[in-house]
Amino acid sequence: MTRIAVIGGTGFAGRNIVAEALERGHTVISVARTLPGDRIEGATYLVGTILDVPTLVGQLEGVEVVVVATSPRGDMEGKMRDAVAELVAALPEDVRVGVIGGAGGSLVAPDGPRLIDTDFPEEFKAEAFEAIGILEDLQATDAARDWFFVHPAGGFGAFNPGERTGSYRVGGDVLVTDDAGESYISGPDLAVAVLDEIESPKHHRQRFTVGY
Repeated sequence: MTRIAVIGGTGFAGRNIVAEALERGHTVISVARTLPGDRIEGATYLVGTILDVPTLVGQLEGVEVVVVATSPRGDMEGKMRDAVAELVAALPEDVRVGVIGGAGGSLVAPDGPRLIDTDFPEEFKAEAFEAIGILEDLQATDAARDWFFVHPAGGFGAFNPGERTGSYRVGGDVLVTDDAGESYISGPDLAVAVLDEIESPKHHRQRFTVGY
């Protein structure tokens, strides 16, 4: 089994990833700025922050995969891009890095445009552009660094948590939508997609979209 660390493991995406990884028998470390009152049995919970990379890297010694599930919003806005770049540079080269981004950078059709360049809510643009910047930094890393970047569906979030079905579709660079044009994936099924990628890697140094 794999030793996985989830940065932001108490947030919506992170908690679902922690739960799915434990269900599959992996060793899981959840790192967040505060300890949760409601913990998932079997996970190791650590207090830490991606804004303090030297300390964080020490906490992650022996980890094989690091998933960054922290969003660049609120007091993290404007800080995440530099922090992720610093973390990626500081981790051992054999540690695989996954980042849960947003839907904004995904394409609405092959060859574009990006979702953020269409009728995208103004209040979410700052975090979307920062997530796009994180992706660009990953794409510029040395070829020896393995990573993956996940664009969830447009309707992904704690406001619409959903249930686990165990199924999803991957759309490459293109936003996944259903026959009605809706774009959605539940928190648990996003976690299924992330763990499938960890267990059976198909996207080396690539981004991919997920949805129903």
